[in-house]
Amino acid sequence: MMEHVNDPYVQLAKKEGWRSRAAFKLMEIDDKDKLLKRGEVVVDLGATPGGWSQVAAKRVAPQGLVLALDLLEMDPIHGVEFIQGDFREDDVLQKLEEKLGARRVGLVMSDMAPNMSGVPLVDQARVMHLAELGLEFSRAHLKPDGAFLVKVFQGTGYDDFLRLMRETFRTVVVRKPDASRDRSPELYLLGRALR
Repeated sequence: MMEHVNDPYVQLAKKEGWRSRAAFKLMEIDDKDKLLKRGEVVVDLGATPGGWSQVAAKRVAPQGLVLALDLLEMDPIHGVEFIQGDFREDDVLQKLEEKLGARRVGLVMSDMAPNMSGVPLVDQARVMHLAELGLEFSRAHLKPDGAFLVKVFQGTGYDDFLRLMRETFRTVVVRKPDASRDRSPELYLLGRALR
């Protein structure tokens, strides 16, 4: 708890009005890779508490649209349409698809993480399953030149998932933003331009 409270990114997020330190991860990646374009449609999977949605909404405004989805409740954000539900369930996915309509997505971002059990193999399998679901959604809904940014953890299944990303996208890069804690095994994979 003390580490979290004393974290410079947590303090900066509070000072600048961001909902979470995760906002800085997305800003750093976007500053480098130019993912969020004005007028773009963005889907934020695993959105709560809303740090990524806040950044995306600001950067795609005024004509852009951010559709955010999470199992947990999220306080409203201007420019963000929120769906509460489990991304693994068909009816929730259908609600998201209905909100999209015929629009193609410029960026799917997934910071989804399961409730951790403390059993590394189980947790890793759950993380990779969520990443695969995000990839499946991206294949179905991205524009041809769209991008998929997904949080993964190094471990069992990582190499297989990286291979799937490379089969799906023309370019795949690994990002470890400064706002990610050094001791965290999290990485972000960014796939661009569907094959």
